[in-house]
Parts: sequence; structure tokens; C-alpha cells
Amino acid sequence: MRVKSLTLAAAGLALLAPATPSVAARPSPAAAGASPSRQEGSVSAADLLARVRDCTPVSRGRYRTDEDAPATVPVCGTDEAVFWTADMDIDCDGRPSPRCNSGTDPLFSDATAYQQSDGRYLSAETLPYIVVPGISAVWDHRADGVGGGSVAAVVYGDRVEYAVVGDIGPREIIGEASYATARALGIRADPHGGGTPSGVTYIVFKNARATPIESHASAVAVGERLARTFVRGTDAADPPTLPPSPLPPSAPPPSVPPATDAGTAPQEGGAADDWTPAAGPVAQEPLEDPDGTDTTGGTDATDGEAGTWSGGPDGAGTQADPDAGGSEGPGRGDEGP
Repeated sequence: MRVKSLTLAAAGLALLAPATPSVAARPSPAAAGASPSRQEGSVSAADLLARVRDCTPVSRGRYRTDEDAPATVPVCGTDEAVFWTADMDIDCDGRPSPRCNSGTDPLFSDATAYQQSDGRYLSAETLPYIVVPGISAVWDHRADGVGGGSVAAVVYGDRVEYAVVGDIGPREIIGEASYATARALGIRADPHGGGTPSGVTYIVFKNARATPIESHASAVAVGERLARTFVRGTDAADPPTLPPSPLPPSAPPPSVPPATDAGTAPQEGGAADDWTPAAGPVAQEPLEDPDGTDTTGGTDATDGEAGTWSGGPDGAGTQADPDAGGSEGPGRGDEGP
């Protein structure tokens, strides 16, 4: 059951700007008549679900899945992501479209909390996105590196769909996603009575965003990379410790005749302070490193190489900086400051 968002009232003051074309919007599978894919990317639903079996709560309480339901859903966290398992209500908000409009959705709002790069609101029919609860004493998603455009893996049954955080809902309710997300997962996408009552897992990767927010291709690329790291776990993601490299061979020191008296070098026909070896200076053969470099004289240098880690403990990739992308806009719920 969806709750009427305060965004609806705010949207009455906003004017849409349809003259600018949408950027990188994915065609609606429903409009194209195509069947939704069973798997998006190479990381399986089973592997992702195995990684979120245990919950370390990051929320200070629990959420309801519907307005009249008990609060049973915590937001859990790891170093790389936050996640929760709940129902899925259908969000049809944003730009009006054939399947998402005031005629198909009695709670329709023509605004979303976040906007596209061209300034227009998101399209629930064409863009897979999820809804996070409004900021409250229970959980502030911003504290965990989550905001508009954050990349999520949504799991239902044996299906995985990558999406972005695209809207903000009521402060006390969790479990909502766009029409496009539901359809891709095989969930009934009708905003009036669609959705599913349970069994949907939302995994949102920390500090990782699609650029721009409306690019589903970017969400898939970022999500797939982070999902591979996520299922390996923290230990597997740590870079291996390599043994120290052996030092290159150095030239032996010249031979010095042993002293015959403390602090005095042996003499050959002269005083100690003007002593020189009889045979002249000891010749030092130049040595070569394995790479053929003459090491006679000069200074040995040992170069080290340090890897960098981003997004989660992913030794193979770099972390996307948090996208300033715009400040938290008005949301579907009565979000607190």
C-alpha cells in the first residue's frame, strides 16, 4: 500500500520542461513489447543473497512495509553496502507516461526527489529506480553514502536488476521501486494494486553513483563491478601481501691489510700518515644488475607500488566519489532536514 507523498503538493508548483530531450533513457520494455530479462549482469541472485544473510543494523530502529503494518524491517550494513529485505510497492511518479500518470495511478505525482541531468524529473516507466525512506531519527541514508543516483542491486527470486536511488518516500515506510524495476524483476507493475508483499532485497552500494542518474547503462556497469567485489567479501577484496623484492647484488668492499697496531695502518717504507698500498688502489670490477645496469657507484633505489581501494574493499577497482549531483530535493515523504 503506497502512501500519498508530500511531493505531490510541491509538484503543483513545479513546471516540467519537456522541450529538452531525455538523456540516455532506456526504452520501456513494456512499450517495446519485450520480455524482461531473468538476469542482469553476471553476478547471480544466490550469490548476492548469500552475502546478506547476516544483518548488522545501521538503522536505530525498524520500518513498516505498509502504513498499517508493524515495524519489522531493519536497514543492515557492511563496509561496502547497506541492505534490507521488504515488500515492493510500485512508484509511478515522475514524468507522465502512458503507464504512469494520474489516470493509471491514484497517488500519482509528476515530481521525484531527484532530477535528470537535463533538469526534468525521472521517468518511473523507463528508469529502474528505488525509493529510500525520508531522513529521520531511525536512519539518515546520507550518513551511509547513499543519495540520488546511488547504485543498487535489487534481488527477487532468481532475478537481479540494477537500479538507482531515484525518489524519497515516507519516513517510517520502506520497500518501494519504480514501474520499470518491478517489470524487470517479473513483479506485477500496476501502480494500482501491483507489487509484491515480501521477498525483495535491496542492496545499495555506498558512495557509488550512476552518471548521469538517468543512465541505466551506467548503473549496470557500476553495479556489476561492485557486486562482484561484494560477493567475494572483505577478505577476498583485500590486496595480497607480496614478499619483499631481493636487493640487487652489491660490489664487495676492497681488501684492506689488517692493522698491526691499534689505529695504525702497516707501513711500507714511510710514515703511517702517508701510507699507500704498495700495489696501488684496489681495482673494483663493475657489477651489473639483472637488467644490465652498472651498479658501481650510485645509489640503489627500491621502488614500491601501492594499490588504491574505492567503493568497498575492491582491490581491482576504484571508488566513485560521491556525486554532488545536486542537493536532496523534495521527496515523496515528509523528509526531515
